[in-house]
Amino acid sequence: MNPEQAQTLRSILSAQQVAALGTLHEGVPYVSMVPFALLRDGSAVIHVSALAAHTRAMLAEPAVSLLVMAPPSAGVLPQALPRVTIQALAAPCGPGDPRHAEARAAYLGRFADSEPMFSFGDFSLFVLAPQSLRLVAGFAQAHTLAPTDLAAALR
Repeated sequence: MNPEQAQTLRSILSAQQVAALGTLHEGVPYVSMVPFALLRDGSAVIHVSALAAHTRAMLAEPAVSLLVMAPPSAGVLPQALPRVTIQALAAPCGPGDPRHAEARAAYLGRFADSEPMFSFGDFSLFVLAPQSLRLVAGFAQAHTLAPTDLAAALR
C-alpha cells in the first residue's frame, strides 16, 4: 500500500462514525447501520443489542462485511466517493475477553455519550477482525489490501 492509499483509508475511517454492516440473517443478506470504532490492529468494534437481527446473525455466521464511505462532496459523483469494504470475522467481546478493556475504551473514546448503554444487559461489544479489504479511492482506483495494510495505515 502506498502512502496516498494509506491516507485515503485513514481519512475515510476517521471521517465516518457509522458503517453499513452486512450479515447473513437466516441465509439472506441483511444490511444495517452500526456506529464503529477501531482498535490499533485495525479491528472494528461495535456495541450491539442482543435484540438486533444483525447480532443474532453474527452469532450464527461470523463472516461479515463492513462498508465505510467518505461523506458526499460537492462535484463528486456518488460512484466516485472513496470507500472501503472490510471483510471480517465477528466475535463477541465480553468482560472476560482480554481485548474487552481496549475495545470498550476505543468505543467510548469515539462515542462518549454511549456509556449508559454499557449498563444495559442486552448490549455487548463485538470485535470485527479484518480478513481482507477493498479500498476504492475513486474511479479506476480500486485496491485489494491485507489486514496488515489497515493496521499499518492506522499507525
